[in-house]
Amino acid sequence: MANKQLLSKENFPVFEVYPGLVYLDNSATQQKPKQVVAAVDEYYRSQNANPLRGLYDLSVKATDAYEGAREAVRELLNARESCEIIFTKNASESLNLVAYSYGRAFLKEGDEILVSIAEHHSNFLPWLLLAKEKGLKLNFLECGEKGEFTEEALRAALTENTKLFAITQISNVLGRLNPIKEFAKICHENGTVIVCDGAQSVPHIPVDVQDLDVDFLAFSGHKMPAPMGIGVLYGKRELLEKMPPFLSGGEMIEYVTREGATYAPLPHKFEAGTVNAGGAVGLKAAIDYVKELGFEEIEKRERELTKLCFDEMAKIPHVKIIGSDKAEEHCGIITFDIEGVHPHDVAAIFDADNIAVRAGHHCAQPLHKQIGVMSSTRVSLAYYNTEEDVHRFIECLKQIRRKMGYDE
Repeated sequence: MANKQLLSKENFPVFEVYPGLVYLDNSATQQKPKQVVAAVDEYYRSQNANPLRGLYDLSVKATDAYEGAREAVRELLNARESCEIIFTKNASESLNLVAYSYGRAFLKEGDEILVSIAEHHSNFLPWLLLAKEKGLKLNFLECGEKGEFTEEALRAALTENTKLFAITQISNVLGRLNPIKEFAKICHENGTVIVCDGAQSVPHIPVDVQDLDVDFLAFSGHKMPAPMGIGVLYGKRELLEKMPPFLSGGEMIEYVTREGATYAPLPHKFEAGTVNAGGAVGLKAAIDYVKELGFEEIEKRERELTKLCFDEMAKIPHVKIIGSDKAEEHCGIITFDIEGVHPHDVAAIFDADNIAVRAGHHCAQPLHKQIGVMSSTRVSLAYYNTEEDVHRFIECLKQIRRKMGYDE
């Protein structure tokens, strides 16, 4: 009964404000349940103070709330220690932190970085800029015809000079789950650090960083049902300890003189300035929500919706699904092209029917170039979507070519 209530759209205020909305852009950001909204509201009503800085009661409460959120993330990811959890604004900042702090300190001219061709720009541009700055060679791991990355391809792409490999766990375009645990083992045998983008995986499947054995993993709170402006970087302690700060200023220092400074211990070394305590509280509430619902229920629900949507789309003429021809390999994300219709027109027609989808290159232009499509339309599902949402999407999809003037 609890799961049924948590799954209900009635638990999400946006659907009260916009009745009839079919929201299918969950890969961009998820809607927020009442419990998360209430937790953030309560923090600012009764706990608002600058965490980590005051000895008075209110500041201690704010600190406890902030560090409680860190512990919740540690448990979610099964990290060894809470100091391995760094709060950032989003996954983009987390990945930039690794590139600028680890990359600048430990990569040198002649070293190589390997990046999968399917990366979101957030896990590509930091490495491109770092490579240009440091004289590094940037190589790409190419995917197969259906978007798959294989262990054999990774072994072939790695060289003795490959010092870092960046890859997403689930592609935000193809929805494909990559074998990160196996990739990490291959990387470590080669002496290569692996950086994983978990933005599309952490909200939807169990992610155990110890089991995966990744060196770094990033995700954004807002792609879970958490507020915008709070993100996470997980890093192995032995690596984080060696890395210099990414930003400097208040709170990330231990002692400052006219001549220099010593930095605060982990994790605060990487959290300069006043932190987003309200966002962290919202993230904890989102984690609590997801854990109460259960990943088993989330995966089951999203798998059923994906299959329903995929199977119905496959029946429609002139609609081409991009990536795998198996519904179970799309993890709630189905990206497609309609013959003769630009994705922006597709999205506009859906919007006229109060259906929200995403059109464009989805911040993954190198992947689109490889698969020979300049842009595409994406439908992405979450556990609070319904069969009715899918049926409304399909009925609108069937009419798009006719509405654009085609006979069929």
